[in-house]
Amino acid sequence: MTAIILGWNPDSWDRWNYPAAVDQVAATGLRVERWGVGQHRNIPAGADAWLVLQGGHAGGMIGHGVVVSEHPGPAPEQAETGTGELSVLVAFDALLPLGEQVPAAVLNEAVPGVPWDAVPGSGESLGPSDEAAIRAVWSDFGPPQGADPTQPVPGTYPEAAVTRVDANRYERSAEARRACMAHHGTSCAACGFSFEVAYGEIGKDFNHVHHLVPASQLGSGYQLDPVTDLVPLCANCHAMAHLGVGTPRTVAELRRIIGGAGFLRGGTVSPGELEAQQAARKMLGD
Repeated sequence: MTAIILGWNPDSWDRWNYPAAVDQVAATGLRVERWGVGQHRNIPAGADAWLVLQGGHAGGMIGHGVVVSEHPGPAPEQAETGTGELSVLVAFDALLPLGEQVPAAVLNEAVPGVPWDAVPGSGESLGPSDEAAIRAVWSDFGPPQGADPTQPVPGTYPEAAVTRVDANRYERSAEARRACMAHHGTSCAACGFSFEVAYGEIGKDFNHVHHLVPASQLGSGYQLDPVTDLVPLCANCHAMAHLGVGTPRTVAELRRIIGGAGFLRGGTVSPGELEAQQAARKMLGD
C-alpha cells in the first residue's frame, strides 16, 4: 500500500486552526482536510499520509491520516494561483499537539532514507522499508493509547494486517461513551458480560459502545443522543454486530444468535458458566 509524506509549515498555512484540529481528532476520531500534493498523481485512496512539521519550528512528525479521495484533483487555490497544484482529501486520525512532535533527530536515526531536516514537497511516496520503520517510531513516540486499549493507535499497525473500514466517530467519542454507560450501565447489552465483574477494579467503567444506526446513513446535521443512539457491547458482541453485514445486527438479533448457537445448551460450557449465562439472559429479559 502506498504511503506518502505531507509537509506542513504553519508560518505559511494555518487555516485549519491546528489546536482545534487536535481537539477534534481527540473527541471524534477524525479531521478531514484537503491537502496539496504538488504534481503527484499516483496517490490512491487508502494511502497512509504522514504529516511532518516544517518551517521555523522544531521539525518532526506530528500526525497520521489516510487519503480518502479516489485520486488527486485540482487544489481549491489553483484558480487563484495558477500553479496547477493537485490535492487530496486526507482523514487525519492522529494529531500530536505542537511541541510534542516526534523529533527529526529521532527520525533521522530510525529512518535515514528520508531527509527529515529538509523534507521534499507533499505527496512524496515512501518505500516499504521506510514505511515500516516509521510505524515503529510512531508506536514508540507517537500518541498514547486511547480509552479503548483493544484498538491500536492509528498508524502503528502493518497495513497488510488490517482491513480499513469507515470509522464511526461517535463510538470513539469519550464524552459520548461516558454518557451512554452512565445511563445504560457498563454490562454488554447483548450477552450481559461485565468487565468489572470478570476482572475487578481494572475493568471498572470499561466497555465498547455501539451506534445503533450506521454512521454512513446519518446526515451532516445529525446530533448524537448518547442515551438513545448508543448501547454498551463487549468486544465480542461488537465484532459480531458488524461482521459480514452492511447494516449492523441489532441487539435483539445478537441475543437470538447467542441463544441459538449452543451458547447456553450445556455440554460446551461448565455448569458454573452456564449458570452465569442464564442469569445474564434473565437480567436482559430474554
